[in-house]
Amino acid sequence: MRRGLAIFLIINALIIVFLVRSVFTLLTLLIEDGSADAIHSAEIPPPNSPRIDNRPQLIPKIIHQTYVNDTVPERWREAQKSCVDLHEDYEYKLWTDAKSRELIATEYPWFLNTFDNYSQPIQRADAIRYFVLSHYGGIYIDLDDGCNRRLDPLLSYPAWVRRTNPTGISNDAMGSIPHHPFFTFVIESLIPYNRNWKLPYITVMYSTGPLFLSVIWQEYKRGRPSSTIAGSSVLGGGSAGGWDGSQAGRVRVLMGDEYNKQPWAFFRWHGGSSWHGKDARLIFWMGKHWMLLTASGFLIAGFVGLGLWWIYGRVLLLGERRRKGGKGAPSVWAQMIPLGETASATAYELIDRHEV
Repeated sequence: MRRGLAIFLIINALIIVFLVRSVFTLLTLLIEDGSADAIHSAEIPPPNSPRIDNRPQLIPKIIHQTYVNDTVPERWREAQKSCVDLHEDYEYKLWTDAKSRELIATEYPWFLNTFDNYSQPIQRADAIRYFVLSHYGGIYIDLDDGCNRRLDPLLSYPAWVRRTNPTGISNDAMGSIPHHPFFTFVIESLIPYNRNWKLPYITVMYSTGPLFLSVIWQEYKRGRPSSTIAGSSVLGGGSAGGWDGSQAGRVRVLMGDEYNKQPWAFFRWHGGSSWHGKDARLIFWMGKHWMLLTASGFLIAGFVGLGLWWIYGRVLLLGERRRKGGKGAPSVWAQMIPLGETASATAYELIDRHEV
């Protein structure tokens, strides 16, 4: 019995280790607040400050946005206009579906099949923003994010993203120099993470959206090697890899106050997320009650473990009786009849008949 118990515990421990390892990066996001790489308020000169001109400009003055075609909906034109008007000296690129596909087909043909076969249009809109930042550099802004002030102070960082709630980073506002190792790592990871999780919201979030970007961000900071196909980098060039600890490879994080929560913040939100479906309501509820769901998961796992142990013990007991030659030993199914209940003669007859 002791040997059986040891085997049972070892098997369960291996299962737990496998499950934890599979979701380890997601678990680390629960305690990641981005503070180690935060762009602090004290670093950012106020609007129109002469200190802005003394800061180095690393990121090129390009604003990228995406939409299906050139006709931006009325509800987002004010936000779009605020960014264009404040940055007349910036190049403005609106990436339509046609222009996006042309860039992928011309510069990244290895990704074209994946790009064309995404099940949700928002996945292509997500993916193209990573490619244009990696290729051209600049600042990407969602159409529902208006500009509250000039973005010049953010040009001083080789790459930046913004913090989101409840955890991780978002992909609605980002900046980068061309070919920054983080965004190279991101576009390298798109194919391995292209999976269908049945629910559209989960599929989008974890294949191209903010959850995907957050996971890749964590892997990048840990210095995890880049994904490969057929033993070589999917880019066909040098491997992206993880962060080597250098300042040039660092990804800074724009926190909530600097993003849109203060009068001097860089952006103003105008409402969006038009791609969210009905399944998103369930996910949002789960996000608000993640502690309850986590505790419930451990509780359910405990009951399942106890149930498996009970079944395992009954099977061992039956085997022991049979080894001793007990002729009257009941079948496995009879052994599993709840304690305190007596099976009828008819029930035993049916059990025995199925075992013949």
